[in-house]
Amino acid sequence: MNISLSKIPPSLGSGLSATAIDKPALVGSYQIFKGNEHNPLLAPRGVWKYQNYLMVSDTGQNRVFIWNQIPSDTYANPDIVLGQIEQSDTGRNAGSTVSASTLQYPSGIWTDGTKLIIADAWNHRVLIWHSFPTKNGQAADVVIGQPNFEQNEPNIRGIGSTPSAQSLNWPYGVFSDGTHLWICDTGNRRILFYNSIPTENFAAASKVIGKPSFTERDYENYEPIWPYSLRVSTNGVLAITDTQFYRTLIWHHWKDAFTKTADVIIGQPDFDSNGMNQFSLAPKQDSMSWTYDSFFYKNGIFVADTGNSRLLWFENIPSSNAPEADNLLGHYDFNTGSENTQTRFGTDTQLYWPFSICVDGEKLVLADTGNHRLIIYDIL
Repeated sequence: MNISLSKIPPSLGSGLSATAIDKPALVGSYQIFKGNEHNPLLAPRGVWKYQNYLMVSDTGQNRVFIWNQIPSDTYANPDIVLGQIEQSDTGRNAGSTVSASTLQYPSGIWTDGTKLIIADAWNHRVLIWHSFPTKNGQAADVVIGQPNFEQNEPNIRGIGSTPSAQSLNWPYGVFSDGTHLWICDTGNRRILFYNSIPTENFAAASKVIGKPSFTERDYENYEPIWPYSLRVSTNGVLAITDTQFYRTLIWHHWKDAFTKTADVIIGQPDFDSNGMNQFSLAPKQDSMSWTYDSFFYKNGIFVADTGNSRLLWFENIPSSNAPEADNLLGHYDFNTGSENTQTRFGTDTQLYWPFSICVDGEKLVLADTGNHRLIIYDIL
């Protein structure tokens, strides 16, 4: 829990588009979106926008919704639901056994409008559709992390099993540049890299980030400890959100991550530091709490400082550890956390535990997970 010690002018409150009082606004207009009016979102932890498509992992209800056009109202029925046959269904693995068409706690999403990739976290697998889905409950074409669509144990043989180049354990994040594929194999504390997006089940990873080998289970502080999401910028910068150590690791070129430690740490002064908000009672301009995602935009990067219910904005990719953010979204100063003078009236007038970010053009789509909704912003 983060308690704010700051004094915010009562007239300002803690608005959804709030930025630091002495900083320029980051966003203009915004839209609140809650999904289907009669069956709204519950704890969405993954979001992706591509052109007119909007995709949301409705994580708490074991399904992924797809809208073929960005909704213009607070509620809109999805065009497609994956993981369930009916849009109102919510059961784990559709209330049955695991298959090519079911999901259990889906998280990260990626698409280029043709291929679709979903981290099916609690089934310990990643699902791939090589042609974009067109109907409810459409079966995936390929499964990674399991030998077939009917198995879903961690590391194939169950808890405590040794990982391999083909196994997964709680994969929460996925990312592709259209050619390569990265999977945050969170429970195994590593990232699996594939030279190309697999076309066959049970494909072995080409390389691993964060471990000296595919079977290593021990970890060091200079490795990703709990990698939840991964992004690669158009000019090759790699960001890995390392939740358990309250930090985001940056490599100035993604290929370096196979052989060297991160160039920069956002949120901590060094690899051995691991304090929430750097062991401060309140957040600061250079600290984070339970960070779950990041996303590149122009020359900079947004970081979801989830536990502090804010996004941090860095105008340029940092070059030194524990950099101070240039601005933020969600509060009016850098010392306000999730619990503050406004939340005694409820959390709907501010961000609350934002998990997932996607920037497409000048639109920023944010999964405001604690409020069970999305916020779609126009970036200024």
